Amino acid sequence: MTIRVLIADDQDTVRRGLRRLIDAQPDMGVVAEAADGVQALALARSVRPDVALVDIRMPRLDGLDVTRLLAADTGPAPVRVVVVTTFDHDEYVHAALEAGACGFILKRSGPALLAEAVRAAVAGESLISPAVTVRLLKHLAPRSSKGAEANPLTPRETELARLVSRGLSNADIAAELFISVGTVKTHVASIQAKLGTANRVGIAAWCWRTGRADP
Repeated sequence: MTIRVLIADDQDTVRRGLRRLIDAQPDMGVVAEAADGVQALALARSVRPDVALVDIRMPRLDGLDVTRLLAADTGPAPVRVVVVTTFDHDEYVHAALEAGACGFILKRSGPALLAEAVRAAVAGESLISPAVTVRLLKHLAPRSSKGAEANPLTPRETELARLVSRGLSNADIAAELFISVGTVKTHVASIQAKLGTANRVGIAAWCWRTGRADP
């Protein structure tokens, strides 16, 4: 089944470039384009794409507000948001994750990473540009100590959450811990429920915020 993608960016050249990259993939295609945040929100709610690629800086309604509003939709077919932007400032990254983004990709990351981020979002996983992950681990993890926030997770779940914060996929975690992918999925679902997060990015953000992410 083709993954249906919405592109939201105020620059026409960027939208054309992203469309070429998406349409070149065998398992996905662009179903709508938006030049501002209000149009992006309206199209997302009417067309119901699987994934919305959203820039942060857009007129009328910025990408963070679009992400927050789409993440709040509780319909049977949620629109998963991947932020695709030029800006990797810490405040943008953290705000996007808190708003409910399923990924954060820099425009300079290249087509392979972009396609992988779309597939990860559809699979209920997440992908963050490696350069951004390093910045987050460096700047966000020291904000609090391990003892500053109660840990509702079991030791095994904490170990698995730490691997999620490193950006590992379910298959990677299964190989690391010598368990099945199905068991990993069960643990991830339990962790999300206990932390009250909507996706794997929320797990990673919790690890970084509480100082439990690997240095």
